[in-house]
Amino acid sequence: MSEHGVAKDQLRSIIDRIERLEEEKKTISDDISEVYAEAKGNGFDAKILRQVVRIRKIDKAERQEQEAILDLYMHALGMIPDVG
Repeated sequence: MSEHGVAKDQLRSIIDRIERLEEEKKTISDDISEVYAEAKGNGFDAKILRQVVRIRKIDKAERQEQEAILDLYMHALGMIPDVG
């Protein structure tokens, strides 16, 4: 019975921590949205800013590989004219 009580207390503690972190996550998400809105108000394109943030998270070598593949695909689709 005491193990059941400990598990119950532990479960409650875990749930409390998750709920607290979820609230913090929402607050941070709201703060990030405000920064994007501020940037938009200053003439920046929020969609492009999000893309820049996403790209900066990628390792340089991986990013270069992705850019090379994207370039290859775009050439194949005629979206970028061949140089030469």
